[in-house]
Amino acid sequence: MYAVIFDIQRFSLHDGPGIRTTVFFKGCNLRCLWCHNPESQSPEPELMFYADKCTGCGKCRAFCEKAFTELCERCGKCASVCPCGAKEQSGRKEEVKEIVKTALRDIPFYKTSGGGVTLSGGEPLLQADACAEILRECKKNGVHTAVETAGNVPFSAFEKLLPHTDLFLFDLKGINPVLHKQNVGVSNSLILENAGRLSQTAKDVRFRMPYIPGYNSDEVFAVCEFVRALDKPLELMAYHDIGTGKYASLGREYSLKDVRVPSAREMENLARELGVMFNPAFV
Repeated sequence: MYAVIFDIQRFSLHDGPGIRTTVFFKGCNLRCLWCHNPESQSPEPELMFYADKCTGCGKCRAFCEKAFTELCERCGKCASVCPCGAKEQSGRKEEVKEIVKTALRDIPFYKTSGGGVTLSGGEPLLQADACAEILRECKKNGVHTAVETAGNVPFSAFEKLLPHTDLFLFDLKGINPVLHKQNVGVSNSLILENAGRLSQTAKDVRFRMPYIPGYNSDEVFAVCEFVRALDKPLELMAYHDIGTGKYASLGREYSLKDVRVPSAREMENLARELGVMFNPAFV
């Protein structure tokens, strides 16, 4: 069995407790306007080109005659010979056993820090069978497991992961259905339904909300009330613009260029006022 992923990040500190290895699955069925990982959205491999890094050396064209043409198959071979990192392949099929092997390398760090392995994305539950296998093998080796999800999947996907998942990190973008569709591209009815069902069945669920000034910032009180009714914790995560260059590398336009990035102090004060936590990690 294989999974389609776009990164494995070791020594992560904000994707659950302790030191963690985070596996980023490729493919997402939301289209958040503020998404800082646009390369995670398509389930297919993509070729990213950073024009400001390109020196025009021509090695990519010499290696593959299809480079920079309409015939490009996004195989990533040209990226492998680029000496300056101007081309980057995003997305690869990887055997589940190899992902597990990478994740288990850092068991000593997990044990000393209370960490483990987190599956993120994209939306990992779109590849629920592969996720379940990874989590199962991690649990066999005594590793704490976590899954980050936006919840826009049939609940049957959650049921495959429930026996092997210690913690679910559930992202909520907002409560108002009209705003949600404007900001995220889909209805939030299934998401909210799954939030309620998961809160009743999972071992541990923690909700997280990306705080985007001018887009969903007025929703923060409604999200707090929704999560309090479920008797679960909530973390706020501040908007940032670090990933905007990725849009250009994919030939896309980023629509939130003028959004103000809130300061850590502002977020800490807001979290204190609401009685919730502030997670300084990127959204």
